[in-house]
Amino acid sequence: MKIASACLFIATVPAALFAQGTVSLPGVTVYSPRVANQVPAGTFATPASALRYEPQVDLQARNLVEGQADVTMRGGIFENTGFQLGALTLIDPQTGHYFAEIPVAPALLLAPALQHGSELALGASNATVGAITYGWRPIRTAGAAAVALGEFGLKRAELYQGFAAKVGAGGSAHIGADVAIAHSESDGAIPFAEHEFDRVNVRLQRADATSQTDLFAGYQAKFFGLPNLYTPFNSNETENLQTVLLAANHRATFGRGEFLEAGVFHRRNKDDYAFNRFAPVGAVHPFQHTTRVTGAAASGRRDFGELAVGVRAEVLRDELHSTSLTFGRYRERTLTKFAFVPEKTWRESGGPATTLKAGVSHDDTNRDGGSFSPVVELARDFPVGEVRRIFFNYAKTSQVPTYTALNSNPAAGLFRGNPNLGRSKSHNIELGVSGAVAGWSFDSAVFWRRDESLVDWTFRRGVTARTANAVDLDVGGFEAVVRRSTKDFDLVIGYTTLTKDADYRGAVVDASFYALNYARHRLTGAITARLGQGFEVRMDNAARIQADNLLRVIGGRRAVTSALSLRYRPLSWRGAEIAVQADNLWNDDFQEIPAVPAMRRQFSASLGYNW
Repeated sequence: MKIASACLFIATVPAALFAQGTVSLPGVTVYSPRVANQVPAGTFATPASALRYEPQVDLQARNLVEGQADVTMRGGIFENTGFQLGALTLIDPQTGHYFAEIPVAPALLLAPALQHGSELALGASNATVGAITYGWRPIRTAGAAAVALGEFGLKRAELYQGFAAKVGAGGSAHIGADVAIAHSESDGAIPFAEHEFDRVNVRLQRADATSQTDLFAGYQAKFFGLPNLYTPFNSNETENLQTVLLAANHRATFGRGEFLEAGVFHRRNKDDYAFNRFAPVGAVHPFQHTTRVTGAAASGRRDFGELAVGVRAEVLRDELHSTSLTFGRYRERTLTKFAFVPEKTWRESGGPATTLKAGVSHDDTNRDGGSFSPVVELARDFPVGEVRRIFFNYAKTSQVPTYTALNSNPAAGLFRGNPNLGRSKSHNIELGVSGAVAGWSFDSAVFWRRDESLVDWTFRRGVTARTANAVDLDVGGFEAVVRRSTKDFDLVIGYTTLTKDADYRGAVVDASFYALNYARHRLTGAITARLGQGFEVRMDNAARIQADNLLRVIGGRRAVTSALSLRYRPLSWRGAEIAVQADNLWNDDFQEIPAVPAMRRQFSASLGYNW
């Protein structure tokens, strides 16, 4: 079956395979430009949904992607990829497994963008490899509703409504409000893998031609189960998450690439994890955690002709209340970041421009020592020609561990921590080229990264636990993305190859859950094919050869996964859409995280209406 599916995957790519530019339905824009299916078959979409087949992101799921997703970039792990919403870095101080718990409907957000290298120096805090960034979408008077039914008792319903009114002299500005509500439930594609998700959002906005201010409140509740959800010991586990996010963000843009963006937020995440869902009624679950994070950030860029300056300042205050993470030295912490990156541009009349950036960022906490991180980039931009940009950069980044690693019992239990884990540091060198040729656009980069004291979770034979260990990693890689769009189709193809060399500093390690769980080769492809008369086919694909890992007992190292949908928008019923779709089309059993079972194929059908 895998051979047949791989042949179909390869045959499909040249014909017309991958993702579209941003799709604008009447009233609502919710899609990422580099994947075809951002709405999953098994539940409602979250900000992580648009990353499932993103060429430069490898997303590793427990239950559904929308259940719990580890987001990795360039061979990193779940805790060194950050998330930024407007000006703000969103973190969970307990564990990076909950970084993607962002209770915001995609209908409220712009398409995700990726940061790394010199961009990360002026971006998200406490991330060393890269970050996913989201902006707030302008509100229009528009709405959308959708319902879906599917296999395994799936029921899904969503509603979005936005209102906007012009204000000011000549209607030069608008004020608006929008709401989004979603519910999903299912018995699950495998036994004991059911879910029940709910999300509610409210937002107020004022915007004009050069600025936008957003006030947001969101709540999300998720219950889901899965055998071996976090441990490889054949236990039926469950997760119960409740996340609240309050945020305010203001962004003003000026001429010549200048901007100022600032915001504040408060996030609360409650987690009740059950290792054994069948524990006696009334028994206290031993893993209950509540985290709170309050933060403020400001960033901007000022242009002085051939000189420009980029700056960023951020402060994050966190606290943890837990029934089990009680063995470390502290349970509250303040993190700060300040970055200052000047740049100079030499422009040739009507010709190329050369830009040199050289600056520094400083990360600190009240619990650990701080770290200065230099960043240097030399880039050459060409106004015409097949090659449009060439750049070389070096960037150092750093981060501190989360409380699960610091405060878990170091000598007993399922998760064994280390209170002496310190600041991780990464050194990244990158050479990139982008441009366009024969109707195709392309972005490519070769990179090398040295991760020092990266916190990994490891397995040792005979020990019924996973253990937090520091590891030094050398990571080398190449990634490329090519795109083409015509009136009939949109196509995106991505390829990444990685190598790693690990030093666990004398610790006995038989397997790694995260640092050594990576694809040596990964090929992605997405196509949106417009068939006419309102019909459209979308298909996402990912083929991989994974590094060896003795914890991966099912599915092997090779996998091909696909998502396929057929959508019909009746020409006589503007705004309506009927869709049938499937996730994991080939029913591949590949374990994205070693020992964690894959969700099986899921079919669903939906009816939506946009106004």
